[in-house]
Amino acid sequence: MYVVATPIGNLQDLTPRARTILDQVDLIVAEDTRHSRHLLNHFGIRTSLHSLHEHNERQVTEKLLIRVKNGENIAVISDAGTPLISDPGYYFLQQAHVENITVVPIPGASAIISALSVSGFPANSFLFEGFLPAKTTARKHSLENLVDESRTLVFYEAPHRIIDSITDMADIFGEQRQAVLAKELTKQFETIYRDNFIGLLNWLQAKVERQKGEFVIVVAGASPINNKILTPETERVFNILRQELPLKKAAKLTSEITGVSKNVIYNFGIS
Repeated sequence: MYVVATPIGNLQDLTPRARTILDQVDLIVAEDTRHSRHLLNHFGIRTSLHSLHEHNERQVTEKLLIRVKNGENIAVISDAGTPLISDPGYYFLQQAHVENITVVPIPGASAIISALSVSGFPANSFLFEGFLPAKTTARKHSLENLVDESRTLVFYEAPHRIIDSITDMADIFGEQRQAVLAKELTKQFETIYRDNFIGLLNWLQAKVERQKGEFVIVVAGASPINNKILTPETERVFNILRQELPLKKAAKLTSEITGVSKNVIYNFGIS
């Protein structure tokens, strides 16, 4: 079984090895066969396609594994990029390992690594969170669990939720936290935009077309020092705001001014 990365936009990013594998295997398993057929046709690849998506994965896995055990070779691809990264296929691959089937990676394009490599943030250690929850409460809860994370954070986001997600990040991580929007990577209208969250929101809202396309969001990690120790200046700012505002609001504004975690300031306020 081969796990084959496909282009995330620019078709020239399909590696020669990937093209050879896709041309020679007995079957290609794809998330959306109609989408994948366009890619294969472009390269003159006539290999048969079989769908594997979140709704049929458990039903078709056994049949596919039988074919592999009978001597056929199968390639797994996703709609774009490296398979199984926020895509279907986990159960299928897991069962292949259970059956002691050899699984071979055929590396190539990855939206995560592409965005991270140009972000300018530390990439020696990072945390990939995939897509945030669609509902506001769940999304904010997920972000609050990451507020003190010092590693670079990487998210995927859909166009219809990009404003809501960036707004929630500004509220929870602090408006001055630096981040990068990587939009339509490797495609004609590829855009890499870096700013703090307020700057990102202003940029997105300036033109509606900027909110279209698939996004990777790369967020600078929290400062380990600032997020764990309240300096005298942070305490001074908080104490001034606390005299005029509710605790939660004072903690939020202090975080935006100083860059210190809102949760740390809030806990200081109730201690």
